[in-house]
Amino acid sequence: MKKYSVIVPVYNRIDEVRDLLQSLSAQTFRNFEVIIVEDGSTEPCGEAVESFGKQLDVKYFFKDNEGRSIARNYGIERSCGDYLIFFDSDCVIPPDYFEILDRELQKIPLDCFGGPDAAHSSFTPTQKAISFAMTSFLTTGGIRGGKVQMEKFVPRSFNMGYSRKVYDSVGGFREMFSEDIDISTRIRQAGFSIGLIHPAHVFHKRRIDFRRFWRQVYVFGMSRITLKLLYPDSLKLVHTLPAVAVIIGIILVALGISVSPWWLLPIGVYLAALFIAALVSTRSVGIALRAIPAAIVQICGYGCGFIKAFITKIVLGRGRNIAEEIEIRKGK
Repeated sequence: MKKYSVIVPVYNRIDEVRDLLQSLSAQTFRNFEVIIVEDGSTEPCGEAVESFGKQLDVKYFFKDNEGRSIARNYGIERSCGDYLIFFDSDCVIPPDYFEILDRELQKIPLDCFGGPDAAHSSFTPTQKAISFAMTSFLTTGGIRGGKVQMEKFVPRSFNMGYSRKVYDSVGGFREMFSEDIDISTRIRQAGFSIGLIHPAHVFHKRRIDFRRFWRQVYVFGMSRITLKLLYPDSLKLVHTLPAVAVIIGIILVALGISVSPWWLLPIGVYLAALFIAALVSTRSVGIALRAIPAAIVQICGYGCGFIKAFITKIVLGRGRNIAEEIEIRKGK
């Protein structure tokens, strides 16, 4: 019987799985099992997983492709730990992660918990710039585990966990975008405690180019409206800021072109602040320069997705209606 069960859904990520398992094999605290669930990949990682069989208590399962949430639930059903830990396959885990996690949970027991993510020194400059854009208070308001936050902490599936008791009460993940926010909300509504364990961070590889990053954050923006339909009180001011920034940015650019370049000054000041913050954080001019387009993609992609979903789902009532969202909420 293990204390922790690590559950990782995988889809065509052989190299990432190898890096993840290598980092888990170096843990200073060993009371955990690892469950890899291959979600119908065309390039299975079974042989890579098997190569770590002597270093880790690792189990490998292959199933038809149904989505990452169903894959996580599949892994949960085959786990034995007192706590269920979830990582994404593109994460690298610091060697003292479980030592820190176990120590902090003994100090302050939590039913559900999560930690922040960061960029590893081996990541590419673009990955580090994207990591800054996703974690900086200037871009996300610290909602991904920052020390300064504009809303209550919500664990994310790249680095989160909850107790077996929570699972028995609330269940697993639903197959939807922002499924981690959905389950965190259900856990909180059920009366369980949720907390940030800030020292228990992971290294998250992120997207490797801005095109893929745009698609990712665009979906994040759209899913925020789905979450509002599910949980009307879940939409906070911080979630609307990228959409507001997009609208204000368009107005300022239009005025700067048609009236006076001085209207572009607020945008210039903000971008300069981003560069300085990224330079202080990363100590690299190259990464700081890349952080500017990364932040623009992060804000505009999320904002555009949010605006589109707001117009189509709320203003026009297209797509899923509120009744259908409630049926999803009930697990039907």
